Amino acid sequence: MPRSPRTVPSWALLLRLLALLRPPGLGEACSCAPAHPQQHFCHSALAIRAKIASEKVVPASADPTDTQKMIRYEIKQIKMFKGFEKVKDVQYIYTPFDSTLCGVKLEANSQKQYLLTGQVLNDGKVFIHLCNYIEPWEDLSFLQRESLNHHYHLNCGCQIATCYTVPCTISAPNECLWTDWLLERKLYGYQAQHYVCMKHVDGTCSWYQGRLPLKEFVDIILP
Repeated sequence: MPRSPRTVPSWALLLRLLALLRPPGLGEACSCAPAHPQQHFCHSALAIRAKIASEKVVPASADPTDTQKMIRYEIKQIKMFKGFEKVKDVQYIYTPFDSTLCGVKLEANSQKQYLLTGQVLNDGKVFIHLCNYIEPWEDLSFLQRESLNHHYHLNCGCQIATCYTVPCTISAPNECLWTDWLLERKLYGYQAQHYVCMKHVDGTCSWYQGRLPLKEFVDIILP
């Protein structure tokens, strides 16, 4: 499971960490641990809806010997869902220029809107990479959009376990099994788009679609 993000001194340090965390044997590929959209929201410091106004390649640090580059996106923030206590209004977001360090390519100077999740560094700059949840706004389901305002935030105490093969079971009462990969061979399938892992008053968690409980995903894979 991805860990909750922490602020770091600079994006230059974060670039170095991404390079060190690149799994061996994957060459030039960027590799990310799978996470449900609800997990992405809960583990991110910031979640906003925005348009990309422009982009510019900038140095990763003021050190002249540092050859790393960043892409600085100037954005038009439409709505903030998370991060109010860290930043009030986001003007720029930063991502690695190098795609092997999970840099994100976004469309600038267009009408496309994005959901952006990411980290807020100690200096207030917003940093994003491919291991964050970044999606065109138009691709989000109605429940996902609604959950950004309410459901995700209220249910961060729930844990989501990815199921790859049968059998798989929950290991704690506050877990939900995420079966999109098992059933559809893709991560962001029907379950990710239309269900939320919600917490009950007794501390247990289960899948809900709007107000209706989901049972068939669990029944498929439990012994």
